[in-house]
Amino acid sequence: MIAVVIPCFKVSRHILDVVSHIGPEVTYILVVDDACPDNSGRLVAAECTDPRVTVIYHKVNGGVGAAVKTGYRKAVELGAEVVVKVDGDGQMDPSLISVFVDPILKGEANYTKGNRFFELDVINRMPSIRLLGNVALSFLTKLSSGYWNLFDPTNGYTAISSRMIQLLPLDKIEDRYFFESDMIFRLNTLRAVIADIPMDAIYGDEQSNLNAREVIRPFLISNVRNFGKRIFYNYFVRNFNYASLELIFGIILSVFGFLFGASKWIFHAMDGSVASAGTVMVSGLSLILGVQMLLGFLQYDMSNIPDRPLQNRIMSEGNTGV
Repeated sequence: MIAVVIPCFKVSRHILDVVSHIGPEVTYILVVDDACPDNSGRLVAAECTDPRVTVIYHKVNGGVGAAVKTGYRKAVELGAEVVVKVDGDGQMDPSLISVFVDPILKGEANYTKGNRFFELDVINRMPSIRLLGNVALSFLTKLSSGYWNLFDPTNGYTAISSRMIQLLPLDKIEDRYFFESDMIFRLNTLRAVIADIPMDAIYGDEQSNLNAREVIRPFLISNVRNFGKRIFYNYFVRNFNYASLELIFGIILSVFGFLFGASKWIFHAMDGSVASAGTVMVSGLSLILGVQMLLGFLQYDMSNIPDRPLQNRIMSEGNTGV
């Protein structure tokens, strides 16, 4: 069974059309009204006759993440196998739902997400501010999550297995606009396999509730925080290998080489003397070795992307008696 979750906030002009285009492959349609000021949920309840639709109301606006998590919990309660999240603003084509669900049902992925950057003509139609913002956010999310193979991290068109929802610490995942990026980070802690799904985006008269100036600072801070957590969990708590040593000694040597060289340069500049060959060698060699080790760590991290879906690992371990 497939469930679709639609978080609603200021989408009254589009929500009925979105619901009407959801195909018969979907068993449940969960519309979550996140204290919407234009009563999107009440509009659906009054105008939509589709028996698959259930409207859930938030008394207080919690953010897109809070609305999606409410939908996730309800979908799991109803027994859905896969849960798809679609925005209510009409930018996402509901006919693609089966494409997002298919890799999960086949056991090839635990989570799928849209990527609007596969086709050049699609990129050309994307507003420039969104294009630049997505490029920057994609790099930050790659760094913080460890999924170096993914792009377009803020894309809200996603699908996830109900098994994965039950394993995720939903209460710890961000409630507002950082939700999608935080989800990817949390999925990495479970070694979930994520697949990018090529998709088009429809840009009409809808207005984004996301203010770039307001979110750039919290997005940066949250990504840096998640990067630190990921490195600590994956390389010092759950595992400790040569990449961990490369990171430790790479940082030590790079910092030492820079500080030692800078301090000697300042001293000799003020003194009017020339640094000795040994001083230059110690600083330069430390920096070179440190940077090489950090690059080695980065190469290992980029190759350490999860590639075995959770259900496959569980079955394999069960068959071997592990």
